[in-house]
Amino acid sequence: MAPPLYLRIRAELEERIRSGDLPPGTRLPTEAELREQHGVSRATAQRVLHELAQAGLVVRHRRRGTFVADGVRQENLLRFVNPQLTGPEIPGRHAVHSAAVIPASDAEVELPGLGADQPVTQLVRLKFDVDENPIAVEFTAVPFALAPRLLDEDLVNLTMMPYFARQGVPVAKSRMYLDPVLLEKRHADLLAIAPGQPVLRQRRLTWLTNGEIAESGAYFLRPGMMDFYIEHSVLAE
Repeated sequence: MAPPLYLRIRAELEERIRSGDLPPGTRLPTEAELREQHGVSRATAQRVLHELAQAGLVVRHRRRGTFVADGVRQENLLRFVNPQLTGPEIPGRHAVHSAAVIPASDAEVELPGLGADQPVTQLVRLKFDVDENPIAVEFTAVPFALAPRLLDEDLVNLTMMPYFARQGVPVAKSRMYLDPVLLEKRHADLLAIAPGQPVLRQRRLTWLTNGEIAESGAYFLRPGMMDFYIEHSVLAE
């Protein structure tokens, strides 16, 4: 099945941005120009530019247009911590470093309320930029009894909330934490940097409707690879 048209348009623009064909500061086509070039609706054109902005590849200015972002990846912090996100939290190439069923006590993340000997499925993935530098390492652990066939999924592109929804898992809430930590050697090796550096860690805990843990995850983000922001419009409508 062919991908939706908006995905094809977005992928084409993303490839031109990442290859340098559209360097930082370049103005992208407007919504009207995209509609004319590709014969799409206004909603489709809006979605293409909106998702490029969410990925930190472009910045949008009211009345001025959409422009390719500077070299450092910009991430909307509200998007980054959104538990309802249907795509990868960090855009770009993803790779599975390891995936296995292990005791909860051996997991890289804490799973509150779960016994030390309880089996969990732990997934470790790396995220890369266009130059193949590791941006982040992600650890995700899910109780095995909750998702016994998790390892049969497309682990490269898996996001947990849509997976839980497909499986009918009754998720109630998700809580995010952002905290600075000193990078331990095992994490530093995955990011190809020296240990002991201060980095930003994002942690996520997700609970079922009965209060039991559904998922525990953590990202360790390589310093200098992303600028996080929260943007609010102050212009009167």
